[in-house]
Amino acid sequence: MNNVSAQGLTLLIKASKTFPAGFQVSVFADDVDPFDIEDLNVAEAAMDMNGNMRTWSTPQPQPMAIAVLPGSDEDNNLTVLLEANTPSKGRMPANDVITIVGMYGNGKRVTAREGVILGGSRGLSVASAGRLKSKTYNFVFQTFDIGR
Repeated sequence: MNNVSAQGLTLLIKASKTFPAGFQVSVFADDVDPFDIEDLNVAEAAMDMNGNMRTWSTPQPQPMAIAVLPGSDEDNNLTVLLEANTPSKGRMPANDVITIVGMYGNGKRVTAREGVILGGSRGLSVASAGRLKSKTYNFVFQTFDIGR
């Protein structure tokens, strides 16, 4: 029998300037996917005019999204990271180089390195059900390792 439970997942997020020692994420959203490692296309294909297929490899950055409960310590830290890396008039962004290590309850691990934060929600949105919406933060990484 295969156990596919995600219980026990924790993330360690390090940002070169804003959080060099890192912080843990263990409180996740319950209304959207809490930790999403997006699918990746590693090759492209096309057909020439005679129906011959051609393929080529295309290196791609690895997108990742983390959704947390609004107002949690995790949300507060991710908001600080987002704000530090948001350019604005008269202020340069931190340009953090980000590493995320995901540790699963079953002992498996993933490590994403040489990343940046792409975006996230700066405010508190409200769902029609009357609760605060979970906040999602988007990242992309150059290096991605799957531990066993």
